[in-house]
Amino acid sequence: MSQPGIKDPDLNSLLSILNDELKELVSKIYADKTEKVIYIEVAKERIMDLAKKLFYLGFDHVKSVSAVDYPREKRLELMVHVGSYLRVVRKYTIVIKSSLDRDNPRVPTLTSVWPSAEFHERETWEMFGVYFENHPDLRRLLLPEEFEGKWPMRKDFRIVTRKAGEAEAPWK
Repeated sequence: MSQPGIKDPDLNSLLSILNDELKELVSKIYADKTEKVIYIEVAKERIMDLAKKLFYLGFDHVKSVSAVDYPREKRLELMVHVGSYLRVVRKYTIVIKSSLDRDNPRVPTLTSVWPSAEFHERETWEMFGVYFENHPDLRRLLLPEEFEGKWPMRKDFRIVTRKAGEAEAPWK
């Protein structure tokens, strides 16, 4: 990495660098020291600024995008796992966490910073209903086009099933 001060950081020095670089953007930074995972909580309005800063620091790709549904709190928590192919920081994963309104979960797409986010965002939209504003191709990825109903990974999703003892063709 060409950034000053980042040579081959241990977790504590990386946390210190991130705290210095991101203090104006984020609400909380903490780490799981056993897993080498750094969690960064950010308001959805600042997520794009955070993504650009992390990219500058060498975190060059998105590993996954998902959400956690908290229906009682009427929110979804967006989780973006970011990594690096650069030797000095590739042993660390950063998890960006942002709280979204469950009734209207909208956030800017991260594809302009990390093109690898495209398919992950499509899946998160399809399964949780998180709308990624300005996404280049937000359409179904896994479910059939004729799928009806709400978002299958939300906790209030119900699968329509057959009744006990009912058989399907050709086993009738």
